[in-house]
Amino acid sequence: MGNRTPLLVIAAGGTGGHMFPAQALAEVMLARGWRVKLSTDTRGARYAGGFPDAVEVAISASGTFARGGVLAKLGVPLRLLAGGMGALWSMLRHRPTVVVGFGGYPSIPALAAAWVLRLPRMIHEQNGVLGRVNQIFARHVDQVACGTWPTTLPAGVTGVPTGNPVRASVRERLGAGYIAPGDYPMSVLVIGGSQGARILSDIVPPAIAALPMETLRHVRVAHQARDEDGERVARYYAEHGITAEIAPFFADIPRRMSEAQLVISRAGASSVADLTIIGRPSILIPYAAAAGDHQSANARGLAEAGAAIVVPEARLTPADLAAQIELVLANPDGATQMARAALSAGHPDAANTLADMVQALANKKGS
Repeated sequence: MGNRTPLLVIAAGGTGGHMFPAQALAEVMLARGWRVKLSTDTRGARYAGGFPDAVEVAISASGTFARGGVLAKLGVPLRLLAGGMGALWSMLRHRPTVVVGFGGYPSIPALAAAWVLRLPRMIHEQNGVLGRVNQIFARHVDQVACGTWPTTLPAGVTGVPTGNPVRASVRERLGAGYIAPGDYPMSVLVIGGSQGARILSDIVPPAIAALPMETLRHVRVAHQARDEDGERVARYYAEHGITAEIAPFFADIPRRMSEAQLVISRAGASSVADLTIIGRPSILIPYAAAAGDHQSANARGLAEAGAAIVVPEARLTPADLAAQIELVLANPDGATQMARAALSAGHPDAANTLADMVQALANKKGS
């Protein structure tokens, strides 16, 4: 494989929200005959196992100002500078054809190096509000791809609505047949994302326990809970005679989502995208502390399509949530309509759209 094989460098931070769309693009670009290199940090490396084996993974020095004490924060600029110098040296040796950033602090070194070397570069923003890093680079890249539309952009910056790419494991379940709620085992999937899942562990179990008995006796729950909350959540379900599986992370979310009658979730961009590809009714509880309240922006499209019930955190009580769950599970026709509406809001071709943008940048450079 000589140097003439085009090389894509993907830079992404250490959360599923950044890494899952990055993985989706990597899968498509490999299939199109490109070489792909992933630049991330140690947190992101936890997700790198899902990437195809052909992707070369580079762990760069990075950091976030949101974590650690004063000394840790003071060290962040030095780590970013070291990461930037490393990325610059690497790109001088193996000149990438295109560099794509998906947000998160680990994308700073690669995007900064690409800017210095004037390499074709673009960013993809998953949320309806630009993240901090994408806010910095939006004016210094050739293209801004937007996963949620509309996206709030800086003055003078034009975005291209692409949708959020989903991994092949999700795409394989595109429009998986929906079994409407009824008098048989019904699956409720509860997913909290990497941040702020505690409130779901506090509110969802008593909400489910408050359901009318004719509904409750059919309900089976799969609940993603933080390690420190898992035991008490499991105990609560057991004490109330509710069949439940609790784990800090489900590796098989696409399967579980396709088997669910209802999904209760945060409104993270990748969770919302998965719901629109598989097509499931949802109750979305946007993470109130998310920067720029971007999860509310993410949820808006599904709510307007009639695919999701959105419950703001400030109004989340067990009684109110129980009423919303009952609304879906006791209304098979309505639930089926919500599943169809979710599909209508999806962008199943988002990964290919993004790949086309990458190739257009490469062709522009070559012309």
